[in-house]
Amino acid sequence: MFIGKSLTNIRILYDLSRSQLAEKIGVTEQAIWQYENGYVSPKLETINKLKEIFDVKGTYFYTSDLLEKYDQENIDRVNIAYRSETINSAHKTHSETMYLQYVDAFLKKIEGKISYPKNTLFELREEVVSFLRTHVNLERQQQISYIAALAREKIGLSKTSNKNLLFLLEKSGIFVFEKEIGQSIDAYSIWTNDHRAYIILGTLKKSAVRRNFDLAHELGHLLLHYKVEFTTRNTAEYKLLEKEADTFASEFLLPDNEFIKDFTKITKKSNPDAYIELKQKWLVSLQAIAIKAFKLKLIEYQQYRYFYMSINKKGYKEKEPLDDVILINRPSKVKSILQLLFEKNILSVSTLIDDLQINKRFLTKLTGIDETFFDQYYRLENKTFSISDLNIKVN
Repeated sequence: MFIGKSLTNIRILYDLSRSQLAEKIGVTEQAIWQYENGYVSPKLETINKLKEIFDVKGTYFYTSDLLEKYDQENIDRVNIAYRSETINSAHKTHSETMYLQYVDAFLKKIEGKISYPKNTLFELREEVVSFLRTHVNLERQQQISYIAALAREKIGLSKTSNKNLLFLLEKSGIFVFEKEIGQSIDAYSIWTNDHRAYIILGTLKKSAVRRNFDLAHELGHLLLHYKVEFTTRNTAEYKLLEKEADTFASEFLLPDNEFIKDFTKITKKSNPDAYIELKQKWLVSLQAIAIKAFKLKLIEYQQYRYFYMSINKKGYKEKEPLDDVILINRPSKVKSILQLLFEKNILSVSTLIDDLQINKRFLTKLTGIDETFFDQYYRLENKTFSISDLNIKVN
């Protein structure tokens, strides 16, 4: 029997409205509604179109999907830390919530045999909650500065570098994914109801240093704004939350004492090119360095103003020096989990495909991992006879 809920879930996952899907497969919007609510079953021709659009097998729509098999009540949409443009789009927030539900269910399916390192981030979050509760009279800036320094220490970042930031965040307990999330979103984050932290990174127009700031910004939300209901906030309240996350990112990536030591060595403080060495050391943008310096009163207003005039004149607003040199790191935790399971023969690509009734392209869409990764293991599982299996007979 056709399961309408499976169609609804995957349609929302692929960010399609009923009318958009109807146009793609040549039926009416009412027909899609009827399929999803169990009034009509699609014809075979329609099923074939659906499976092509959603990278699944035809039988996908006749079996329970991931969300039916695993707990899908683990994500509260109101707690997702989005950028302001997305907060006001119910359609987009619904789609990204569905994505989080799918990846959370997927991890629950595959991680039964995995023993994770200590969840440092959960412990850090609890320490932050306790600190904020016992230091309510401390100015917010001081609270954020303390929490940023504590986070650097607990996560294991060097005092003089942000190298390996993504790796250390994943090791601390965060699950980081990257996916296409549109022009208006850089990243978003959430704590699930069972205390798992996610950061979702966009794939568009990013340099390594901007990605680092996105990661630090989302870490700020995870630590400063646990249990905040973002979607219930008005514009002014939301802007304040965003400003706090930005402040945290600056404090976290550029700790005051070390930064002051470095910056005082710069002679031409209004020249963006004079900041390039610091950019290479701290792996942050030239603009982030200038903002931090101005905040610490290491440069005067006129120098700061001239800096930004130069940034615009040199075209550094769009692309800074070293942006095409510093390597953009990609999430690797989930890939490593799958690699371990595949190589220890605990799980196979074929099993995943058969259990979930999907194609390899669906795994790529869900995990953000290149399809070539799944292909290499799939080929090993499905060997064909070749000359290496033959020997020459010796007379």
